[in-house]
Amino acid sequence: MKRIIHIALAIIVAAVVAVPAPMARAEALVVSAAASLTTAFKDIEPAFKAAHPGVDVVMNFASSGVLYRQIERGAPADVYASANPKWMQKAVKSGFVSGDAVKIFAHNVLVLAVPAGNPAGVKTLSDLTDNGVKRIGIGTPETVPAGQYAESALTAMGMYARLKPRFIFCETVRQVLDYLSRDEVDCGFVYRTDTVKAGDKVVIIQEISLEKPVTYPIAVLKESAVSNLAQLFVDFVTGSEGMILLEAQGFKRP
Repeated sequence: MKRIIHIALAIIVAAVVAVPAPMARAEALVVSAAASLTTAFKDIEPAFKAAHPGVDVVMNFASSGVLYRQIERGAPADVYASANPKWMQKAVKSGFVSGDAVKIFAHNVLVLAVPAGNPAGVKTLSDLTDNGVKRIGIGTPETVPAGQYAESALTAMGMYARLKPRFIFCETVRQVLDYLSRDEVDCGFVYRTDTVKAGDKVVIIQEISLEKPVTYPIAVLKESAVSNLAQLFVDFVTGSEGMILLEAQGFKRP
């Protein structure tokens, strides 16, 4: 009887030893990035993970202002990439980011675009005041950098107040792009990089002249629990491989 018990115990022990130990949890890295970076960062994510096996990258895309407010309210984030310096400066001023940690990694171009076929017949910015143009897609200037850039340009031309009743305000620049792609607005203000994603559904009419180029800063947040890993991501984005992937989506080197 004892021999049977000993044999049974030996089998149980052997079985326990044979079961592989659970894999170590991948380190989680939360990247809060401007909506206009969606396609480019979805290309960067697998490339970064291939270079750093075992890392779990969580991408959080929204307008730069919404992302800042999330951070302000304590939402988890390790890296913040904004579509303009304004929101990054707020992050620095509020103590979420060290000024020395901020890097400019890309430039973009704001454009006026129309749905394929251009049903409203928009040819230039000046056509936006025509009666045939009734719905203009624009990011909400208070939170969406593309909307802020468009507001500044139109205000300088004395057109913003006049056109405001025709604006369809959007939560992100990608929402403007969606409206254009579905022919739900007559025209809209998006980045040149957005039109790359839309393919032949959206046509660029005119580049918008700005006092300063559309600028993208990136930084590691001070409170990141994986700051070394977060810095590796920033270095990857600003490095040669990251630059190649960004340029493939129409971004320009700073």
